[in-house]
Amino acid sequence: MNNIDRLEQYLDYHFEDSQLLIEALTHKSYKKPYNNERLEFLGDAVLDLVVGEYLYAKFPHFDEGKLSKMRASLVNEEGFTRMAEHIKLGEFIFLSNAEENNCGRTKPSLLSNAFEAVMGAVYLQVGLSHVEALMRKYLEEIYPVIDMSTLFKDFKTTLQELTQAQFGVTPDYKLVGTSGPDHKKEFEIAVFIQDKEYAKAKGKSKKVAQQEAAFIALDILKQKD
Repeated sequence: MNNIDRLEQYLDYHFEDSQLLIEALTHKSYKKPYNNERLEFLGDAVLDLVVGEYLYAKFPHFDEGKLSKMRASLVNEEGFTRMAEHIKLGEFIFLSNAEENNCGRTKPSLLSNAFEAVMGAVYLQVGLSHVEALMRKYLEEIYPVIDMSTLFKDFKTTLQELTQAQFGVTPDYKLVGTSGPDHKKEFEIAVFIQDKEYAKAKGKSKKVAQQEAAFIALDILKQKD
């Protein structure tokens, strides 16, 4: 039997309606008349708002484009899986034996969905402010430094994997411009795939600009799909 009390310690809240938390932890494979899919739907919307507000307050000088990119790098399966692992959520999920034997407790999709569902349940029980406090705590514990370069570190890798699978080539990054004084220089990088320019982006370093260009190119390729 899952130790719900221990999970509540991670959530810093004792559920008055324990059935709501149980529902949030119940995978559809568990064959109960309820599962966590509806709470996952709610939690997704709540987390989108909470993380957006967190970034809005933390980066007052960032424009809408940068804030959207940062939120997209946090509000996704990878980001929520990291948070689920941070609170050891896999230990508490209710699964079928088949899903258990198929390493269900460590599956990113399952962990991410369960995290969204649990946050949806927290929201219903105690409101938005508690979800905000939890997410602020988790974000600052998981990401000691939150900035464009640390959050975008995987986009180049993701783009390379995608282009190798689709085109059999790797992206090529070229410096196409620089601006600003030496102490505050900005670099513009273009990313090419099969000699075709897909995206350009600027950054305070070549690395940041490459990651931003990769992010834009990924979005373009996904839209084409």
